[in-house]
Amino acid sequence: MSANERSFVQQIWDFFCSLKLTISLLITLAITSIIGTIIPQFPNIDDRYWATISTTKRAVYDKLGFFDMYHSWWFLALLALFTINLISCSIKRLPHVFKFVSQPATTLSDAQQKIFPSRDFKLSAPLEESKERLAAFLGAEFSKPVITKVDHHYHFFAQKNPWCRLGVYVVHFSIVVIFLGAIIGTLFGYKGFVAIVEGDSVNSMQDRNGKTIPLGFEVHCDQFTVNYYNAPGGGGPTGIPKSFKSIVTISENGKVVPGYKNARLIVNEPLTYKGFTFYQSSYGQATDPTTFYFSVRDRVTGKVEQVALRPGDQTRLADGRSATIVDLTDNPGEGLVAFLQVTGKTGEPQQFRVFKDQPNLDELRGDRLIFAFTGTDARMYTGLQVSKDPGVWVVWTGCIMMCLGLCIAFFMSHKRVWIVLSPGHARLFGNASKNQPAFQAEFEALAEKLHSLNI
Repeated sequence: MSANERSFVQQIWDFFCSLKLTISLLITLAITSIIGTIIPQFPNIDDRYWATISTTKRAVYDKLGFFDMYHSWWFLALLALFTINLISCSIKRLPHVFKFVSQPATTLSDAQQKIFPSRDFKLSAPLEESKERLAAFLGAEFSKPVITKVDHHYHFFAQKNPWCRLGVYVVHFSIVVIFLGAIIGTLFGYKGFVAIVEGDSVNSMQDRNGKTIPLGFEVHCDQFTVNYYNAPGGGGPTGIPKSFKSIVTISENGKVVPGYKNARLIVNEPLTYKGFTFYQSSYGQATDPTTFYFSVRDRVTGKVEQVALRPGDQTRLADGRSATIVDLTDNPGEGLVAFLQVTGKTGEPQQFRVFKDQPNLDELRGDRLIFAFTGTDARMYTGLQVSKDPGVWVVWTGCIMMCLGLCIAFFMSHKRVWIVLSPGHARLFGNASKNQPAFQAEFEALAEKLHSLNI
């Protein structure tokens, strides 16, 4: 390899090992993550959001992958570059750290003796006896020492927690494991949506691309309920949902799965079965034919008639007129409202509104027949977001490793002490990789115990 080629390769290697690259990538990933927080992500995008942005902005966002940012090619490329950067930094620095830990300096150079904190002691015992007593002292108070003879001196070396210097590399590796789990989830997992009408079952889901994916089991919606906030001052429901939940039963091969009969699905309380996780995300009224029920009271005779109406169909009333539902609305503050049209043999048709939440309001209209909204057989559907991520346990493993690595890196310290023994004299040295004030206190306590031995 020529000098120019080696120089180019070295520049590429230095680029991937650069701390500046690490910081730049972290800042970029943080900024781009804000985009994924502000802009709704598929499949949780409703029509109200589309109404707030122009067609041009929607096309640009879609081209850039902002609606599915965490699966976009450029975000995955940033993660891949960050992974390469971490691996390169580890490869460059790990051998030196590993050698430092596995092959420690058991003797001190003159330069190190001038830098490290030290304490001097005079000894009265013979050299060999002092050696034995110092070895026993370090073994009991600190850790078993390594003794090296240099000329007429003995160098004692003892250390604690040497492998904690590798904690940062555990963190590096954990990030790679997390990214690996994310890649596994992206390649082999999927997310989608399913809508289940009350009383019905489904055995498949639709992924983000519209592809039908079989679940391998059936999910039956037993019941769906929604609660609304009440208006201030003791008013009725406002139409703004306070909470909603689904009661579902999971069956497989025609049999109910034990523990999954009448299981609850609530917002922030998902349900998981065979790797599929179901999240309560939306709801609405089913589009199947619906019947609406009204009681019709004759203001004069007091006779009450029960009437069943379907939108578009006509029903004859007791007085000979016919009634039909022209329109239906369900708005916050009003609730469900039916627009009725009553037509007689002669005269103009009458149109008026009947409020489900205000059954006595139609009396004010002044007609002989008073309508009250009594109920409906309309069914609700529950919208469930479904995800399957085979890489989730890989991600959790990486998270556990990261917590372990951070605890090692921040809360553990590599502590080392040396004793240089010569006839009639000993000198104690100490050093720690972090938290020097705490180690200084430990070093002073060790020196006091050594001094009290009167060797």
